Amino acid sequence: MERNEGLMDRIARLIVGAFLLIAGATNYLPHGMLLVVLGIALMFTGVTGFCLLYKILGIKTCRNEC
Repeated sequence: MERNEGLMDRIARLIVGAFLLIAGATNYLPHGMLLVVLGIALMFTGVTGFCLLYKILGIKTCRNEC
């Protein structure tokens, strides 16, 4: 997989993904399982640096690092 996310994009995905994962797992918000799945997906893309939707749309948020 070719990286297509920049550092700030990856950090934001990790933070938002962790929040959604925790919020979904503790059931503070409705639709807990959906939030858990979205959180895991965001954290996975943040760790790998690859987003399939970005690939389909031809978006790259990384500059020289990828």
